[in-house]
Amino acid sequence: MTDLTILDKSYGFILRHFMETGYAPHYTDLAAELAVSPEEGRQALHDLIALELPATWLHPGTDYIASFPPFSNFATQYRITVDGEHKWFGQCAFESLAVCWLFPGKIVRIDCPCLDCAEQIFVEVRDGELLDFEPTGIIGIANAGFSGPFEEWAFR
Repeated sequence: MTDLTILDKSYGFILRHFMETGYAPHYTDLAAELAVSPEEGRQALHDLIALELPATWLHPGTDYIASFPPFSNFATQYRITVDGEHKWFGQCAFESLAVCWLFPGKIVRIDCPCLDCAEQIFVEVRDGELLDFEPTGIIGIANAGFSGPFEEWAFR
């Protein structure tokens, strides 16, 4: 298992890389950041993912980051724009809203279709404050567990 200090640095680097570029780094980028060999960078990435942090995973059978909350490394229906610049995708609706905490003072806009009726939805937030949204009456539902109760939130 990779040293915890290296895992902590790896986590921070991956998150910053997503914030700056809109996509996940390759393990060779991680190795360069950590000043280690490519194989040690690959191992650090795998050891970080092995911690089973919530919703963090590699694309199956690869060394490629698929998801690193709140970001998705693959295009999803949750398109994220920060101060007018679009280059991020959210992992899910709720994680997309969490992006605002990574960009303090900036307006974060999430555009997505309703997965039930395909109506277009947008939500704008800054520092956790809801600024604008459409349509009225947006409702989000999250399963609290595979067999647990559902939680609901709404913008009205």
